[in-house]
Amino acid sequence: MSKPANASPSGKKPTRGPVWRFFANLGPGLITGAADDDPSGIATYSVAGAQMGTTMLWTAFLTWPLMGCVQFMCARIGLVTGQGLAGALRKKFPRWLLVLASFSLLAANSINIGADLSGMADAAQMLTGAPPSLCVILFGVAITWATVQFHYQQIARILKWLAVTLFAYVVTAFLVGPDWRAVAHDTFIPTWPKGHDAWATLVALLGTTISPYLFYWQSSQEVEEEKAKGQRTLQQRKGASAKEIVDRKLDVGTGAFVSNFVMYFIILTTALTLHKHGITKLETSKQAAEALRPLAGQFAYLLYTTGLIGVGFLAIPTLAGATAYAFAETFHWRQGLDRDLRHARAFYAVIILSALIGIGLNFAGVNPVKALFLTSVINGVLAPFLLVGILFVARDPVIMNNQPSSKLSQVVVAITTLCMFAAAIGLCVF
Repeated sequence: MSKPANASPSGKKPTRGPVWRFFANLGPGLITGAADDDPSGIATYSVAGAQMGTTMLWTAFLTWPLMGCVQFMCARIGLVTGQGLAGALRKKFPRWLLVLASFSLLAANSINIGADLSGMADAAQMLTGAPPSLCVILFGVAITWATVQFHYQQIARILKWLAVTLFAYVVTAFLVGPDWRAVAHDTFIPTWPKGHDAWATLVALLGTTISPYLFYWQSSQEVEEEKAKGQRTLQQRKGASAKEIVDRKLDVGTGAFVSNFVMYFIILTTALTLHKHGITKLETSKQAAEALRPLAGQFAYLLYTTGLIGVGFLAIPTLAGATAYAFAETFHWRQGLDRDLRHARAFYAVIILSALIGIGLNFAGVNPVKALFLTSVINGVLAPFLLVGILFVARDPVIMNNQPSSKLSQVVVAITTLCMFAAAIGLCVF
């Protein structure tokens, strides 16, 4: 009998190299980080760059470790408890508080979905000439159908590859030709926000980077990963090995880096084009893209618009899915993207409802960029309250099966919470 083609001369399978293992372990953390740069995030970063220039570049270096620690804490909750965030919070807080959080998430995420669909439709109209209203319906229906139809592993593979579209914004920034010395100054020397608009921008940047829906999605995807490995019951999923925790730490760290790396270059691109030429007020994502064409060239324009469509396909299932997980665990519904529609009707009903609300908002005359920016500000105000709850859960040895988050993680997430509270207070005071 001949040996398999990939066998070594000794008959043993070759040992996989560290690079292969690194990319093989990328999953929920990378997807969550990439989904953070949805059309909502792109609009917020574009508004920040257009209004404030390069003075907000330093925030990308602030939010990277903060986001990474928060997301890893949520991932750890999913890994060691065997359930999503809402399920873990249910053991610590009254149900009425979780119901309030779930409906708040539904409202914020549905607005986000609607604005994301609008951004995608504008991009499609610029590329193909198709009517934006038709594109909103087509994108909304197609994404919802795929989320309901496909199983988790299929969805995860698709979302993982869609993350590549984010690097269109990195290429766009280099096409502009920055003065790297001036850029380095604003990158490494923070500028204190001056005035209400600057504080609102800071809160929006924090809110769109450290968003409540990402907390729910991250922890629930850990559960989905364990189900895919055959751990179908809660008892089987409890606890995590040291290797699983290290692998997820690398995955989440990579996702957080990609998210903030792209954030940095979107702010840089719009600062060096729109802000530099006096375009500081954005009304639509279409306006932002069209303003780039004469300032940065046709190729930069095409990269910006195609990137909007790609990240929309990545983010909308995440937004709708996070809402569905929150409701399902709060109300004890059968749940999971590994189930079909017949066996998780209420779970998928929330996904469909979120999409329908998002589609409907596009026919209600809501300004998409203002809605996106407002949603980011709302998330920036609400997220620190949720972070307090996450901290209580993550440090509880009983809920965490004697594997609570490390003291360092708790300190960093506590600092993140305080920073977000301080930014929200600064928005109200200044």
